[in-house]
Amino acid sequence: MSSGRGTSRTFEFGRTYVVRPRGNHEATIVWLHGLGDKGSSWSQLLETLPLPNIKWICPTAPTRPVAMFGGYPCTAWFDVGDLSGDGPDDLEGLDASAARVANLLSTEPANIKLGIGGFSMGAATALYSATCHILGKYGNGNLYPVNLSAVIGLSGWLPCSRTLRNEMEGSIQAVRRAASLPILLCHGLGDDVVAYQHGERSAQALNSVGFRNLTFRTYNGLGHYTIPEETDEVCNWLTARLGLQGSRS
Repeated sequence: MSSGRGTSRTFEFGRTYVVRPRGNHEATIVWLHGLGDKGSSWSQLLETLPLPNIKWICPTAPTRPVAMFGGYPCTAWFDVGDLSGDGPDDLEGLDASAARVANLLSTEPANIKLGIGGFSMGAATALYSATCHILGKYGNGNLYPVNLSAVIGLSGWLPCSRTLRNEMEGSIQAVRRAASLPILLCHGLGDDVVAYQHGERSAQALNSVGFRNLTFRTYNGLGHYTIPEETDEVCNWLTARLGLQGSRS
């Protein structure tokens, strides 16, 4: 299938896992795994959370050569030279993954609140999607089709942070959307894969361009993984921000 550009890559996404709500369906969240992982790793965790009103969709990234591993292929939402946001951004890969996520959300009923979350590279993709939402377009200029009510990033970073300020300048609508979009970022001080300062710098970058509804949580001693204290924070935050009715157990 050709997109009309000879240089365009096509991406074959893996299997998608769905955790259906046990109660009244109020929100749908696409959750994105980290580098080299798959959707089922997170669907198994998410179905244990006390959030019966949320439908979780856990896609699997395409298998692609990754520069960080010398071109060795693994599941990745985009190509990356290092897990920090310091290197060049793979805009085509980011756009393809953000579009995949938006497509998964676009078929949800109109009264359902929509969100995106992720871990590590999945968190980076979730934050990139957040910037697409507030700008109303992908990096390639195509319209971004869904309205987000919540974004979560665990142990991640913000791609394209260097260009975000320029993109937002002059757009009153983008500034207004940024101010109203709830974002939760969590990062461990002991993270030896995506260093804590990259997470902190991403939160500061988002804050500085107008993401006023942003919460940044720090966890002492936490490495590049998640713990019950962090998932409890996610549950409480989602319940409050999305106004979920039946989530308190």
